[in-house]
Amino acid sequence: MLWQARWHPDLVLVAEPTLFCAPQALLAARWSAARAWLHVQDFEVDAAFELGDISAPHLRRWALALEQRLLSAFDRVSTISDRMADRLCEKGVDSSRRILFPNWVDTSEIYPLAGPSPFRKELGITESTVVALYSGSMGKKQGLDLLADVACRLSHRSDLRFVFCGDGSYQQTLFEKVKDLSNVTLLPSQPSEQLNDLLNLADIHLLPQRADAADLVMPSKLTGMLASGRPVLATAPQGTQLASTVRGLGIVVPPGDLDAFVSAILELTADKELRVMLGQEARKYALRHLDSLMILDQFEQSLLAVCGVSGGCSEDKLAQGGANETLPRDLQARFVEPPSALGVANTRKPCV
Repeated sequence: MLWQARWHPDLVLVAEPTLFCAPQALLAARWSAARAWLHVQDFEVDAAFELGDISAPHLRRWALALEQRLLSAFDRVSTISDRMADRLCEKGVDSSRRILFPNWVDTSEIYPLAGPSPFRKELGITESTVVALYSGSMGKKQGLDLLADVACRLSHRSDLRFVFCGDGSYQQTLFEKVKDLSNVTLLPSQPSEQLNDLLNLADIHLLPQRADAADLVMPSKLTGMLASGRPVLATAPQGTQLASTVRGLGIVVPPGDLDAFVSAILELTADKELRVMLGQEARKYALRHLDSLMILDQFEQSLLAVCGVSGGCSEDKLAQGGANETLPRDLQARFVEPPSALGVANTRKPCV
């Protein structure tokens, strides 16, 4: 990274995790007289102690002090949710340096398919079977033990199939727990070109999260789930960012509550109209709040501002309610409000 300072960038941006890269980024910025920007995707220091990876009190005090010192040195610090921005404030990052830069999704790449996902045929899953899908990282903070317990509890339901797809430190443990269950299909992470087909395999997206990870992270996988037009079943404490986001787009139950999670799956399995309605709302939310063009346009303006450059490469203003939409015409009425209702014309091109 330090070698890059020789071409004198205007800005050096680094993402956390991992925070260990922050000192090098700051040094590179100072050497090149550039602005320094830290983007916090996860609060890894807080998460390490809350999830029990590190427990020594003196180490926590030292780590938090180092984190605060690093945060104070950056010209801008961004993060992905309002609650996480509040936490930055608690850590001493004042409003003049705080930026909200949420996770985004390309809604022209992730969208509801007109027919069944090709994965159904590939995996031998009938169209009448309800698929509950978990797709994403398999680590400690995800609380994946709950999924194994739910699948075991519902192993007698021939109309319900669980598909667990992903990689990570907890993958082998999860796979060992469910390998003998006939209602579970296990998949490794899939290539990006098959992501839309994979997300459309779901009738219900599963999003477990441990209670002690609440508002330390905001699951990036949520954007694709919502854009696919399927309901989300999440575990999150009331009042957290995840709970407030998913409400009305799916069902939220308390973390670790097996009975509540099972009950919610059975409710969604039995009520197709509810699944469709929540899925439509999820798609609309993705278009209004998570679309890549809108969020990256705002991010570009923030980058230009910190570098002291006025304006941008686009004169039009992207309305807060809209997005680029390339659904087949026969599906647009089901999953998208007309452009006039959203206040946007879908003709804008990204900046290059």
